[in-house]
Amino acid sequence: MRLQDKVCIVTGAGRNLGQAYAVRLAREGAKVAVCDVLDCTETAELVRKEGGEVLPLRVDVTNEDDTQDLARQTVDRFGRIDGLVNNAGLMRDLGGRSILDVDLTMWDRVFAVNVKGSFLCIRAVFPYMRDQGKGKIVNISSGTWLHTSREPNQSNPHYVASKAAVLGLTRSLARELGQYNITINALAPGSTQVGLGPDEAPRADPERALGRQGRPEDLTGMLVTLLSEDSDFMTGQMVLVNGGMEVH
Repeated sequence: MRLQDKVCIVTGAGRNLGQAYAVRLAREGAKVAVCDVLDCTETAELVRKEGGEVLPLRVDVTNEDDTQDLARQTVDRFGRIDGLVNNAGLMRDLGGRSILDVDLTMWDRVFAVNVKGSFLCIRAVFPYMRDQGKGKIVNISSGTWLHTSREPNQSNPHYVASKAAVLGLTRSLARELGQYNITINALAPGSTQVGLGPDEAPRADPERALGRQGRPEDLTGMLVTLLSEDSDFMTGQMVLVNGGMEVH
């Protein structure tokens, strides 16, 4: 129960990794506001099964009014905001993957969700964290920008560049937020399989030092650490959790 009675917001929590993050935080004792452009009813039910208090909300992170309302409603319900997990992002079905094929409307949309959305959520929770004298922010980046594309003509530049920008945002805010005892770090997953049954193993992956792709449980422990007092003296950093795809 490393997050006992902490209040955490998880964006993009309607399914997949965001859902797994929310459930693990509840298991650690946190009260969780879960939000997405999708319905979060299922996630809320899973959080309650863990004995957690939950506030499900419909939020578009690219809309500043929505993000400000997210912060207000969380404080109205739980009294404070201790942690923010900026998980909302676009990754799949982004259209063309080569420089000549990327649709510029999709380019703008990817950056709006993956980068602007994180910025707006940080700006929304910042006054509450500042006034209470501490807080934890975790941005979800990716290790994908640390290596070149695996296949010719599949550089996926809009997604990869947006995830590099998430780390830039993290680093740029570390000192400004640090004066208020607010830490901000980036968690960078590698390829992660969701929806595996309890007896199913992730796919083998010889490119990774540990020989397999990830599963949500591989990420949630590090997320808890970044939101807990165990990381109080750590800020502006990116933590890779990808089975040793890259080492640095």
